[in-house]
Amino acid sequence: MTFLAIPICAKNQQEAISAIEQACAAGAELLELRLDYLADPTPDIVCKLVAEAKKSNLPVIATCRPIWEGGQYGGSEPQRQAILAAAARAGADYVDIELIALEQNQIRRENVLAGSTAKLIVSNHDFQGKPTDINDRWSRIRRQNPDIGKLVYLANRINDNFAALDLLHENPGAIILTMGEAGQLGRLLAKKLGGFLTFASLTSGAESAPGQITARQMLDTFRWPAVSAATCLYGVIGCPVAHSMSPAIHNAAFAAVHYDGLYVPLLVEDSSEEFDRFLDGLLRRPWLDFHGLSVTIPHKHHALAWLQKHHAAIEPLAEKIGALNTIIFEKGGRLAGYNTDYTGAMNAITEILGLSPGDLRGLPTAVLGAGGVCRALVAGLTDAGAEVTIYNRTVEKAEKLAAEFHCRCDGLENLRPLSARLVVNGTSIGMSPDTNRSPLPAEFLRPDMMVFDTVYNPMNTMLLRQARQTGAKTVDGVSMFVNQAAVQFERFTGQPAPTALMRQVVTNRLRQ
Repeated sequence: MTFLAIPICAKNQQEAISAIEQACAAGAELLELRLDYLADPTPDIVCKLVAEAKKSNLPVIATCRPIWEGGQYGGSEPQRQAILAAAARAGADYVDIELIALEQNQIRRENVLAGSTAKLIVSNHDFQGKPTDINDRWSRIRRQNPDIGKLVYLANRINDNFAALDLLHENPGAIILTMGEAGQLGRLLAKKLGGFLTFASLTSGAESAPGQITARQMLDTFRWPAVSAATCLYGVIGCPVAHSMSPAIHNAAFAAVHYDGLYVPLLVEDSSEEFDRFLDGLLRRPWLDFHGLSVTIPHKHHALAWLQKHHAAIEPLAEKIGALNTIIFEKGGRLAGYNTDYTGAMNAITEILGLSPGDLRGLPTAVLGAGGVCRALVAGLTDAGAEVTIYNRTVEKAEKLAAEFHCRCDGLENLRPLSARLVVNGTSIGMSPDTNRSPLPAEFLRPDMMVFDTVYNPMNTMLLRQARQTGAKTVDGVSMFVNQAAVQFERFTGQPAPTALMRQVVTNRLRQ
């Protein structure tokens, strides 16, 4: 079993007792008493806290981490030894002692464990980055003959995770984790790879180490109870990626159709080299069971180039667009790439506006913007035969895009008179927090128009509000976002996507 461990980081006995109760209610499977956070961790108080924690019937780890290894305890080593010994005698199931303290005889294991049944965790932490001597550190930990070895380090970038994942793959039952936002991958995969535990904070802001995810997120968003060694992995690659709603959407959809999958955020820095190293790293580790990836800004072009280099099967329109947002790892090591942005957009337009693809042929259409999302929109609309005019602040950028897809272009200052029947906003104008702006003056809108705004936060943009006031039909950005995710989901699983649920997840999160 891999435990979901919640650290109890409290300044005094009363706060600690309250935190223990909250942790149990939050779904903790193991409690770590961070005794170094106590303002006055006397043996008497320690014994009382261990007794309180034992009432939960959960395993208990006693830790008193010194400042020199990233903790809060600044007292002497003999005092720290007495604190840990008191915790062991009071019934703690495990006592965590640092590798360096044991090697230098600052703390003696026999003095801590005497008269108890506690098991020993020997730990080493590096808050600077991935150690260059990681294998040597692990060998030193093993030489201490621990019941459980623990090695944790800061992942400064996504590719720093691979050393930890490899080590855990080779040593199931150990505690091998990575810290920081880029290191969340190591925390999320601990259960799949058979680690002893992963840590989750009680609440946001109560983390005992950088990058800890809250217990609620682990249980609700990241499907902790359902994850096993057989779970198929998926994720979204981007920079930034912390704001992405894709993990919540896809994991909720996996649960709804009883699919054994886990979808995780993957913070890959903005360079093709970092992207290529990460994807190459996944290919070299088929035991991770990554089956598919979503790709977002700034890596859609990097994904296309990487797949071309690997002679993958790439959707023709994705190549024409010059970017893709979906990578599939097929059986036999084959790779495939797709762009579901244009499919999501076209489905949103036709389904919500009640149009057939044939209705778009010859339809006068204005696309506002010439950025990444507009490439997919223009590709889809011109492929359907719409008469597209691209309007952009930088005319040169609009001219380049128009030349690629054989349509017209103009500057934003030449919008009037706007004869288009379909207007598509592909700019970020009106996006939160700048919600009181519209890319189009209200007087340009007509009742016979159809208006599609790709901005999805807020759902009800000023452009859409003004369009509805004139009697025009509207399509919100959530529809495109959900539709492209639904197409990805079907590529991932081979099952119909629960689109109503996926939309509900998005709207609920946007209202938070």
